[in-house]
Amino acid sequence: MSAPLILLDIAEAVATVTLNRSDKLNAFNEAMHGELARALDRIEGDEAVRAVLLTGAGRGFCAGQDLGDGAMGEDQESIDLGDTLERLYNPLIRRIAKLECPVVCAVNGVAAGAGANLALVCDIVIAGRSAAFIQAFCRIGLVPDSGGTWLLPRLVGRARATGLAMLGEPLPAERAEAWGLIWRCVDDAQLMKEARALASHLATQPTRGLGLIKRALNASPENDLDAQLDLERDLQREAGRTEDYREGARAFLEKRRPAFKGR
Repeated sequence: MSAPLILLDIAEAVATVTLNRSDKLNAFNEAMHGELARALDRIEGDEAVRAVLLTGAGRGFCAGQDLGDGAMGEDQESIDLGDTLERLYNPLIRRIAKLECPVVCAVNGVAAGAGANLALVCDIVIAGRSAAFIQAFCRIGLVPDSGGTWLLPRLVGRARATGLAMLGEPLPAERAEAWGLIWRCVDDAQLMKEARALASHLATQPTRGLGLIKRALNASPENDLDAQLDLERDLQREAGRTEDYREGARAFLEKRRPAFKGR
């Protein structure tokens, strides 16, 4: 029996998802997409999960698409990479972006191609010092996908996004932090400790409110000020009716630590 391609561990309100194809630097094949989709089904169906931690097994986070898994056709007419995106990568990116709980990504080693953009769509990205982000698409004549052309200009600006996309040079984790591409770069030995601590902290917070923050930030690039003000009004109305808001306000007035429940 073959080893699972995705490992899922749920403990203390944190779902840890590990890409587990380390012999291929966790490059995606169709079977791995299927297992990850099923893991996300479990996470979305478990009310006890209040934060997600995504990482990779072995010496890399994710090398993107496994080109040996049907990505090369016998002739040019048989290749439809758009279908691969429509069926597999785009639904995955949308699910991560729309998860109501916070998603922390711990990038260990290389994050290339779709693997880099899978990391960047997560809410908070922590990378080990040896990690690097590579928009490798241009090296084989392709376009950055999995949200890359949307994420990069918004995270680092047009000039840097263009350089990353057209040159395909590795961006070391320390520079990625300095550019604002990721939240933090830490020593490799501390990566998982820091990432787990962050995910565990987020799981104790008012996660309904954090989900609304995520929704507002995701909408912001497409909205003008008036539309965003209206969205903030609507989301604040929703947040103000949560049990967590009532608990947070009471705890503030009573000068005690709040006990949030994600409701």
